[in-house]
Amino acid sequence: MSLLYFLTADCVEEIDAQQVFGYALFKDGKHTRLSYPLEKFHSDVSGRSFHNGRFIQRMREKSASLPNVSLEQGTVTSLLEEKGKIRGVQYKTKDGRELTAFAPLTIVCDGCFSNLRRSLCNPKVDVPSCFVGLVLENCHLPYSNHGHVILADPSPILFYPISSMEVRCLVDVPGQKVPSIANGEMANYLKTVVAPQVPPEIYDSFVAAVDKGNIRTMPNRSMPAAPYPTAGALLMGDAFNMRHPLTGGGMTVALSDIVVLRDLLRPLRDLNDAPTLCKYLESFYTLRKPVASTINTLAGALYKVFCASPDQARKEMRQACFDYLSLGGVFSTGPISLLSGLNPRPLSLVLHFFAVAIYGVGRLLLPFPSPKRIWIGARLISGASGIIFPIIKAEGVRQMFFPATVPAYYRAPPLKNM
Repeated sequence: MSLLYFLTADCVEEIDAQQVFGYALFKDGKHTRLSYPLEKFHSDVSGRSFHNGRFIQRMREKSASLPNVSLEQGTVTSLLEEKGKIRGVQYKTKDGRELTAFAPLTIVCDGCFSNLRRSLCNPKVDVPSCFVGLVLENCHLPYSNHGHVILADPSPILFYPISSMEVRCLVDVPGQKVPSIANGEMANYLKTVVAPQVPPEIYDSFVAAVDKGNIRTMPNRSMPAAPYPTAGALLMGDAFNMRHPLTGGGMTVALSDIVVLRDLLRPLRDLNDAPTLCKYLESFYTLRKPVASTINTLAGALYKVFCASPDQARKEMRQACFDYLSLGGVFSTGPISLLSGLNPRPLSLVLHFFAVAIYGVGRLLLPFPSPKRIWIGARLISGASGIIFPIIKAEGVRQMFFPATVPAYYRAPPLKNM
């Protein structure tokens, strides 16, 4: 949470950003509140939700105000490579001029649609679903200053405040095809399928937003971090690593990565020895893992658990997850600490995930087990394993659980830079 104070405290000012103290979970008319465990932190520490563009602009302004930063605006068209080393970039200005910029280290962070990452990583992009976005005006959420997750059919619906008068709604649509906005199919889908599943307090604002017609769609992408260490360049942000945006963890991972990289670069005085610098910065990929892999794995696993399914074992897992989180105490603060980045411990994530599965099996077998219930319980455990283990494998078992065994973990700054 020191992240907020160091990097973003003044960047969330003057953009009407809203404090967020946790989540509210809704399913079949029942609901529960999951609060961040912030008792040990300063009273100003909390999550923040906002208009993303306003926040990014504030960060640009803050960067440009620093005496050692020179801001040049343009669209990067390619990386400049020479003998396997990245020397800089070629970019196009607003007036159409093609210019080049050279630097000993180029940070590539051109977003989820990156056209620069192909030479710097192995991009295995998956698109499990799409978000349909709306902005609700003058909407009062059931739990103020909380994100709201509705476990709807076929997949989750999100509501969260982005200003004092606006609430962002994101409707998840599984697959890569969504109803057409142009011919009215989307509006009909939102009114007939989605609207009946939202909480009554939000219904009127939701329908009004649909009628207003400012509906947008975006693909939800996930991509494990699989970098090619390259002299002179480093990937960051969504260009480097993506997870399902259900938990809103992308910004947390990005800011955490910035802190890791800042700490690695801070003792250096000279970045011109590209091969030595590249070898040293390999530690970045391991040091970032506790936060990144925890949030990535949880986002992917929760999305699959929260989606509706005709399979009885998946139904039981979904209900068990809701009921487990509703128990309160460590059963809610544990998972919410993982989701928020307050407790970036992958092992704790795995323990809670299988605790949910075992809780679901226990509910099936009590008070009297039957062959059918035992079979469903076995499939529940098997399904839970099938959800989380492939995600862990993609993240990297060794880096995720045993980072201290990775040689790069102990890389010291080059002596001549000290």
